[in-house]
Amino acid sequence: MKKLAIAATFAVGAALLAAPAVDARTKLTGEEKLAKMLEGREAGKPVNCIPYSQTQNTTVIDKTAIVYRVGSTLYVNRPTNVDRLDDDDVMVTKLYTSQLCHLDTVQLHDRTAGFMWNGFVGLNDFVPYRKVASNN
Repeated sequence: MKKLAIAATFAVGAALLAAPAVDARTKLTGEEKLAKMLEGREAGKPVNCIPYSQTQNTTVIDKTAIVYRVGSTLYVNRPTNVDRLDDDDVMVTKLYTSQLCHLDTVQLHDRTAGFMWNGFVGLNDFVPYRKVASNN
């Protein structure tokens, strides 16, 4: 009976130690996260600017892209210095017009270090992704 209890304890301990390894293997890359976000959507012709006042949501995908939601359209921007993108950073954008345009820059500030400056990214063209119409 004592051997069975020791074996059961060992099995539970081994399972708990293995759990983080399973989570680490299932973590999605930035490209995989972006692909999942864009499922059921089709890319349109890239545009230079988007109306900033109509932007409802902004999502940063680590080291990959910034996704802006305008209505039901997702605009994907793959900026320069993309390796600086971190979803933990706070983005500070200075606008010179009512639109967000390619060539604009976005400052990155580390929220965990008292908003210390953490670099910048330069925006490129915005690729619109719209939902594909179903044939039902």
